[in-house]
Amino acid sequence: MEGANHSLHADVLVIGYGKGGKTVAAKMGRLGKRVVLVERSDRMYGGTCPNVGCVPTKALVHHANNRRPEDPAQEWYEHSVTKVQAVTKMMRDGNYEGLNGMETVTVLTGRAAFVDPHTVVVQAGRERLTVTADTILINTGSEPIIRDIPGLRDSPYTVTSTELIETTVLPERLTIIGGGYLGLEFAAIYRQFGSEVTVLEASPKILGRVDDDVAAVAQGILTDEGIEIIAGAQVRQVRDGDGGATVVYDKDGHEHSVAADAILAATGRAPATRDLALEAAGVRTTERGAVEVDGFLRTSQPHIYALGDVNGGPQFTYISLDDSRIVLDQLIGEGKRSTADRVAIPHTLFMTPPLATVGLTEKEARAAGHRVKIAGQPVAEITAMPRAYIVEDPRGVMKFVLDADTDDILGAALLSIDAQELINTVALAMRHGVKAAELRDAVYQHPTSTEAFNDVLATIVRAD
Repeated sequence: MEGANHSLHADVLVIGYGKGGKTVAAKMGRLGKRVVLVERSDRMYGGTCPNVGCVPTKALVHHANNRRPEDPAQEWYEHSVTKVQAVTKMMRDGNYEGLNGMETVTVLTGRAAFVDPHTVVVQAGRERLTVTADTILINTGSEPIIRDIPGLRDSPYTVTSTELIETTVLPERLTIIGGGYLGLEFAAIYRQFGSEVTVLEASPKILGRVDDDVAAVAQGILTDEGIEIIAGAQVRQVRDGDGGATVVYDKDGHEHSVAADAILAATGRAPATRDLALEAAGVRTTERGAVEVDGFLRTSQPHIYALGDVNGGPQFTYISLDDSRIVLDQLIGEGKRSTADRVAIPHTLFMTPPLATVGLTEKEARAAGHRVKIAGQPVAEITAMPRAYIVEDPRGVMKFVLDADTDDILGAALLSIDAQELINTVALAMRHGVKAAELRDAVYQHPTSTEAFNDVLATIVRAD
């Protein structure tokens, strides 16, 4: 901010460098609008995904799976983290230059706080700049939640996912509190690197939003890798000791403990709204602390929008990108696009092989009143999917939930090699009303994973 004026006016002010905000900033800048983008950390240009989220974690999945038995665990891990951090730095620098290099866009690094509905103050060290704007976008993302468990927050062995992926010391014993997607993904990564991994999940089972039959296969794969999963575990205390910590938990009325060199708090993320002084702008928040928005992502102040994790919606980069389309439609389009337009949004747990889902589970479909038929097969039995054997990983299962009356695809769970790609095809078919028979009888390139649909959708395992 050296040489900056003490006050600045923008057509569009974006607070936070996430996917949605930076996309709007770039588009409006190209249209000649004066854009100011504020990011509080010089390590977060581009947002969560390229810096501490999708990119580094999936890169670690790749490196962990490439480790050979003869590769020393600590040496391979340190090498991997170094390479991954180089990739994230490259992407971070590219994100910064991509916007700051535009004549119409100014990037400020500092903390922004509202003064009134059209004004924020940006503080960076001793520098202070007042920015006014006609339109403001809040795009500050989310931050890890560390539960209020005695000893957890103060323990030097407690880490967030951000901290863990940046350390070059591989924990010999990693205990993960939380068995959701984040916790299980990290469990798979660090077990492959060579850590002893224990997952403590408070719910009676992991993957509670997936049908039991699919969840059982996924859990079997994880436990076969050597991951200890303890469901129904209520963590009560963390006690520090010399060279490690002890995590105390209750299960089935009995007290247990597990030793750890690192404790990953993987119990969710909360919208990052602290220090924004939203009350000064008259911007309302929900009970969970998210910025309250309508279907067009407008806040309680119509000229202020909230995009990405901060608005309390699904915490995915691709949702933040779609948020940018909604906001751009408001600013320069017809103003018709809304969150209600989203149909068949897929999700993936990047274990190995990945578990990707979209639409309704079997249980949800029946509860909704559908007459259903289920098509599915273990991957190892899918004749039309030699790719699984080519890459030496025929583990997993594919399951489709179909409407027995209309042949509509109601949902799918794909636990297989390439599932993160396959699910996009299924989601696209669902959005455009492609029937299960059409997906089954389509011509797919060989040998690919997609051709598994030829077999799987022809295998009806039950119907009512």
